[in-house]
Amino acid sequence: MNVKTSLRVVEQFRELFGEQFQVNAPLARYTSARVGGPAEMFLVVNQALELQTAVELAYAQRIPYFILGGGSNILVSDTGVHGLVILNKARTVRFRHTGASVVCTAESGMNLSSLARQCIGKGLGGLEWAVGVPGTVGGAVVGNSGAHGGDMNGSVLAVTIWEPGRGARIYTNEEMQYAYRDSVLKREQGKDIWRRVVLSAELELKPEAADVLTARADAFTTHRKQTQPGGASCGSMFKNPKNYYAGYLIETAGLKGLRVGGAHISEKHANFFVNDEAATAEDIRSLFAEAWNSVREQFGVEMDLEVELVGDWHFEER
Repeated sequence: MNVKTSLRVVEQFRELFGEQFQVNAPLARYTSARVGGPAEMFLVVNQALELQTAVELAYAQRIPYFILGGGSNILVSDTGVHGLVILNKARTVRFRHTGASVVCTAESGMNLSSLARQCIGKGLGGLEWAVGVPGTVGGAVVGNSGAHGGDMNGSVLAVTIWEPGRGARIYTNEEMQYAYRDSVLKREQGKDIWRRVVLSAELELKPEAADVLTARADAFTTHRKQTQPGGASCGSMFKNPKNYYAGYLIETAGLKGLRVGGAHISEKHANFFVNDEAATAEDIRSLFAEAWNSVREQFGVEMDLEVELVGDWHFEER
């Protein structure tokens, strides 16, 4: 993108979005790990229609874009992100009764944990597992987020998705191709392509006594607090390999408490890499590289990242 193109694009976004648009905006404050450099261009959207307008303009001008939700399950590089980062705050939620169930339509920027609490308050079951789970509906749809035996696959009826060059269309649950922490959209990560964007999702919920749902959610919350560390982290760093728990493998490799710079592997749960306020993204990357290599060398297991690396990264050959 040359200077002339860049200035023209900046002016287009400013005309459309006003003060919602910024240049060279720091991203660390918007990520759960509290690390990362600036976005070349940064935009806050408050409605799904604004989100669609923004990605359509970026695509038309061939500007790379990245959708930022709750900031969990990502690690933004210290050098920042080229192109446009869109902070998704589209949070409209609607409910409609369909007989035996209730369909909740939530825009993709809605906080997942807050939505779960809202559903519990209405006596609607199906999302109790998501209480305390960080991130947005859109991120959860992409990554098939889950906990305590539940996941998005169990609730998603349909997803409205913007496709580059084609516009919005509805995907069924089957078309999402859900698997463990995976979907057809998740498999686009790390590829040099124009990625599809979640605008909203329809979730099927079942009426159930609110006190029963609350008790279930409270038990999940207690378990999470007992087993997972507080503080700034990306969330679970690695997916659980088949027949193993990633945290167990990292702990057994003797890496609990391992420190690089301002980050360390949690003593409470070894699949969490915690920023002690002074960490860089490179500190955290070095930690997970050490964990990946140690587990591979000691157990012959190659773990897959659950966290997406965002921005400009330069890896040294090992």
